[in-house]
Amino acid sequence: MTNFLIVVATVLVMELTAYSVHRWIMHGPLGWGWHKSHHEEHDHALEKNDLYGLVFAVIATVLFTVGWIWAPVLWWIALGMTVYGLIYFVLHDGLVHQRWPFRYIPRKGYARRLYQAHRLHHAVEGRDHCVSFGFIYAPPVDKLKQDLKMSGVLRAEAQERT
Repeated sequence: MTNFLIVVATVLVMELTAYSVHRWIMHGPLGWGWHKSHHEEHDHALEKNDLYGLVFAVIATVLFTVGWIWAPVLWWIALGMTVYGLIYFVLHDGLVHQRWPFRYIPRKGYARRLYQAHRLHHAVEGRDHCVSFGFIYAPPVDKLKQDLKMSGVLRAEAQERT
């Protein structure tokens, strides 16, 4: 039971970590070089942004190894990171960005909210003024729309298009 709780706690901590990394590193000057590819249209199977997943996979692999040899708790933390990575892949890469061989757009429930929240994240060009940085938790869509309107970025982009 304790190991299960470690995995669940790690998944929750990973969502907070992913939010923070996404908000302040990927959308900051340090990480935008990789993440920018995720905000641009392309027809490639992979994008430079996928390197972030590789970084987390390396960290999890190291934790699996160290946990197996010296500190078993680290093995369970690595498992939680891996579970989070699978959830991320299904929800973000699959559901939101349709990086799987079939198309499914959710019409109701939490999956729709998650889908809409992340689409609103991509409604802004560039790295500034984006909303919704989590991958499992999605704030209410109405609040995100309000935040985008309050920032003025949508009005400015609409004016640039005309």
